Amino acid sequence: MEGLGLMRRLGVSALGLPNGPHRVTIRRDLEVPVADGVTLLADHYAPVDVDHAPTILVRSPYGRRGPFGLMCGQTFASHGFQAVVQSVRGGFGSGGVFEPLDEREDGLATVEWLKAQPWFGGTFAMHGPSYLGYVQWALAAEAGPELRALSMQVTASTFRDAVNVGGTFALESALIWVDLTARMKHPLSGITTGIMSPRRARRATLSGRPLAELDSLATGTTQRFFQDLLTNGPDTPFWDKRDFSPTVSQVEAPVNMTGGWYDIFLPWQLKDYAALRAGGHHPYLTIGPWFHADAKMMRDSISESIRWFRAHLLDEPSELRADPVRLYVTGAGEWRDFPDWPVPGMREERWHLQPGGGLSPDAPPESEPDTYRYDPAHPTPFLGGPTLLGDTRPQIDQRRLERRRDVLTFTSEELTEDMEVIGPVAADLHVRSNREHTDFVVRLCDVAPDGTSLNLCEGMRRLVPGPPEPDGDGVRHVAVELWPVGHRFAAGHRIRLQVCSGAYPRVARNPGTGDPIGTATHLVAADQEIFHAPGHPSAIVLPVLPR
Repeated sequence: MEGLGLMRRLGVSALGLPNGPHRVTIRRDLEVPVADGVTLLADHYAPVDVDHAPTILVRSPYGRRGPFGLMCGQTFASHGFQAVVQSVRGGFGSGGVFEPLDEREDGLATVEWLKAQPWFGGTFAMHGPSYLGYVQWALAAEAGPELRALSMQVTASTFRDAVNVGGTFALESALIWVDLTARMKHPLSGITTGIMSPRRARRATLSGRPLAELDSLATGTTQRFFQDLLTNGPDTPFWDKRDFSPTVSQVEAPVNMTGGWYDIFLPWQLKDYAALRAGGHHPYLTIGPWFHADAKMMRDSISESIRWFRAHLLDEPSELRADPVRLYVTGAGEWRDFPDWPVPGMREERWHLQPGGGLSPDAPPESEPDTYRYDPAHPTPFLGGPTLLGDTRPQIDQRRLERRRDVLTFTSEELTEDMEVIGPVAADLHVRSNREHTDFVVRLCDVAPDGTSLNLCEGMRRLVPGPPEPDGDGVRHVAVELWPVGHRFAAGHRIRLQVCSGAYPRVARNPGTGDPIGTATHLVAADQEIFHAPGHPSAIVLPVLPR
């Protein structure tokens, strides 16, 4: 046993995580009964010299051994906490069939089981990224006073709008995830699927087949959850029991959030932060230069969680920072602390699209609109941006994309002094299309003196008949919510805005017909116009922090 304990400590060190002073014992495959007779399996980690220590509960669809066991079990127990790492329904020995995002009942049953254990010390917390954070929201409002802290990373209380971002369909992330979970059945699957799932998803999206066939192409068989996503838009009842955003403000346990500027869930994580603040709570928020499965984020979040749990489970708050919000400012390469989000003192500046591809705070003159044609048979690709797994880098030089005829760019003059933008970003477009069904994609970039154009954030909006209604000239006033940003544009750099109508395969292409996205095969090109005139002043709205 001593040898196994040493191996686990070495494994923790190999992952770049902090070992604590306590030796750890493990009891494997504890049985947790849930309401419908299914039994879930969990591993229990405990420090050998601490009786009835507080417990950290982790519920995962990705297995409870290997890296997850070391990160979420061994590490926490070595720092004086008990840890219960449980496999959710349908995976790694737990009974039943995996029902993605349907976690409330099993989670509450697990909490009741935990409270009844003779070794339970009376208080517990929850930890975990992504799906492991979502399951925290699923039960947090109903878990009882024993729940004393939550620490969650790159997640949100609902995935409704992240799957249907701006009304589009987040094709690549959805396909990667269903392939990932379909294959997570074996001890080494966490390693192999993390590498292969993005490649299988990309191959499937490049096949030209209808969306409803892509899950079979990637995984080898039809995946019910993927089919459900295709047929259930954001306003359908399918999402109602999978959306825990209405209960966020009711959660009394202190919440620690970690996000990434290039994470697929960041906008909705920040909505959860806002809901907690509106409910009178004081969450902590950290946003780094990370994408969803960034190993650096995972390592840093473990240390942050240990400090959080010491403060709220062991009454040792001395290691908490003074300001609750910590942001990494890209372009400056530095961490900054603030009292809240949005950052106090931030003001919105409207930078207007100008004729000739300009971008300026000045109002636009009378001018004809810029035009391009979007052909869904040859959809505009994406280069970099919020990503689920690291098969593509989150930041990539955009010049190859910007040379395409179906991408417009609007670029400022060189800045004469540094300019910091920290907060929510939005685009305010005046557009006209010959298709009632069409998409618009907006991307903010930083252009260096050598011409390198690096993407900072983006957003998309799918238009259908109805609001926003066209005016008498057929022009529609379209609001696009982009990812938030924390960035310094250095003096000598320029601000650039891209406008196009595709980001494939990050989001599904719009066929232009209004046919169901899963089965659409008929593709119609869209002729797009972007206006920049006094009556139709398209703009990007930037959150500028005064010097």
